[in-house]
Amino acid sequence: MMRWLSLLARWPLPLLHTLGWVGGWVVWLLSPPYRRRWREHTRLAGLRGWPRWASVGAAGQQVAELPRLWFGPPVRAGWEGAAHIEAALAQGRGVLFLTPHLGCFEVTPRAYAERFGRAGAPITVLYRPARHAGLDAVLRQARQRPGMAAAPTSLAGVRQLMHALRRGEAVGLLPDQVPPEGLGVWAPFFGRPAYTMTLAARLAQQPGVQVLLAWGQRLPWGRGYVVHVQPWSQVMDEPLAADAALAAAQINRAMERLIARAPAQYLWGYARYKSPRPLG
Repeated sequence: MMRWLSLLARWPLPLLHTLGWVGGWVVWLLSPPYRRRWREHTRLAGLRGWPRWASVGAAGQQVAELPRLWFGPPVRAGWEGAAHIEAALAQGRGVLFLTPHLGCFEVTPRAYAERFGRAGAPITVLYRPARHAGLDAVLRQARQRPGMAAAPTSLAGVRQLMHALRRGEAVGLLPDQVPPEGLGVWAPFFGRPAYTMTLAARLAQQPGVQVLLAWGQRLPWGRGYVVHVQPWSQVMDEPLAADAALAAAQINRAMERLIARAPAQYLWGYARYKSPRPLG
């Protein structure tokens, strides 16, 4: 597997995105369960027209770009809102990035590691270990680089995230990822109950933590990415609640508002409303 990934990592981004766009449509056409899920999720969100259909190809691009992001040379990534990160780090505060399955969410921590992690403020990202040992080894290797570390979805991983925030470092989460049973609450997401992690709220309530909402916009024709960063207060007009269930609902609303800015790049085929798997 690594040989093929290393080969694809050398391909130019425009070619990978073109192949990914085609692949996204092939999967959509050949998989009725995926197609039904995509239709239901876009209907719930009220998504219509070109953005709805463009999301099919964008989902394929998200997969095709992974070898380049994981094992290739750094991609071109601009910034919008990097000053919010600089201000938090200058104050010695831990930074919690909340990023939905929007655009290229893999580029966000890598762009951060290149700009800030190498300068002494690394980022730790939460990831779900793969069940296949070989694939898990690939994922761990892909998420370990200078200025960037990975924490598994386990109690040890949670402690790793908390320690990083206390040291004034950064942590990245996908709060619209379905957590294991017992680690979340049911909260509305586009009007339908979705099992939502409480970890994001717990980390946000750690002393001195700055919550930033971020997502990586995929530019057309393989021209790279733009990482958008905003403080919580610029997206939501209310502070994050102390109650876990209320906070989970707030975070879901915040993710909805980010998604509304580029709905064609959201991963609508993700099984967001599935029942959680047993812990362990």
